[in-house]
Amino acid sequence: MDKTLEQYDQVTDTCMELFMKKAHDYGTAWRVLRVPSLTDQILIKAQRIRTLQQLGESKVEEGIRPELIGIVNYAAMALVQVDKGVVEAPDLKPKEATELVRARIRSARDLMQRKNHDYGEAWRSMRVSSLVDLILMKLLRIKQIEDNQGATLVSEGIDANFLDIVNYAVFALILMNEQEDSAIGRS
Repeated sequence: MDKTLEQYDQVTDTCMELFMKKAHDYGTAWRVLRVPSLTDQILIKAQRIRTLQQLGESKVEEGIRPELIGIVNYAAMALVQVDKGVVEAPDLKPKEATELVRARIRSARDLMQRKNHDYGEAWRSMRVSSLVDLILMKLLRIKQIEDNQGATLVSEGIDANFLDIVNYAVFALILMNEQEDSAIGRS
């Protein structure tokens, strides 16, 4: 588990580094986005990854890795919006927003530790494509819950689904890093 925590932290540090740079460039304009808008943004990224996986080529320079990083960040931003609500104009300084997003990623990490204990790190035997499919499934669940105005009978709420999305995207990034490290080792 120590290896997983170290890898998790390395991946999420990369995600947070990008988030901070974008917060510097754009401020916190995302605070005006309603949660369904963030859901749709994540859906676009996940669908693009799936298309890239199926086609095996990209006509836009960004590949799968940047899309997964975007999914981590957008899912954490969605969790902030769930907790704080939507505003009419940006209301946070970049540093405050970074702290809030980092706290949501820490919540996802804590959940990952509890689930890894129970599931024995089963995700390590999964394919990146399967993790992307799980992200898409979670997004479709979130959209259904949003369409039901948040009401569920027996299911987890949207926050639990966004936490899982963060973790699935981080797992995919870890697996991609391991595959690249393995390929370099074979060279």
